[in-house]
Amino acid sequence: MDHLVTQIGATPPSYYSRFLPPEAGAGRRAGVLVLVGPRDDDPTQHDVVLTERSHTMRSHAGQVAFPGGSVDPGDRDVVDAALREAAEEVGLRRDTVEILATVPELYMPHRDFGVTPVLGWWRSPHPLSQGDPLEVASVLRAPISELVDPANRFVVTHPSGYRGPAFEVDGLLVWGFTAGVLAKLLHLSGLEQPWDTGRLETLPDRMWG
Repeated sequence: MDHLVTQIGATPPSYYSRFLPPEAGAGRRAGVLVLVGPRDDDPTQHDVVLTERSHTMRSHAGQVAFPGGSVDPGDRDVVDAALREAAEEVGLRRDTVEILATVPELYMPHRDFGVTPVLGWWRSPHPLSQGDPLEVASVLRAPISELVDPANRFVVTHPSGYRGPAFEVDGLLVWGFTAGVLAKLLHLSGLEQPWDTGRLETLPDRMWG
């Protein structure tokens, strides 16, 4: 993790996205927690906590995401927001997490929305719980070994013109913002393995929007 933290600190914001926040800042801000910890069955191996959003949500239904959400008035900053949302969504105890770094804010100009990925080390893993079923369909700990397996990596496309990295983990499709952040961090960590970037899969219409 030390190597990844060093790389995050030395990497310019333009590496993560071609869209940079305006000088005045994004209209809305959010924090998501990229929580990495030792696996229960083999502490020498690591996993990352992800959620599957409820399939009845109005936007991004059924998508796999990091725990997190918008900054509320009572939050100190994006880190506090990410930890609060993780407690609500997956039952995470914040005293078990060591915050290692924050990725530069990723800006979504069409929504005037800035999202900051917060890298955390789960020093004392404990059982997680599903939050409000209207928001969270399931909680998973995705093994890093599966994320870097070339067999689980491909590019998804959509008739709208969208094209981006994707993963398949535990039978779930990980794409969009979450897949983009994972792909960048795996590359920076040095764990990425060569994979077929020419392998294209069409994104199901039900996943779009």
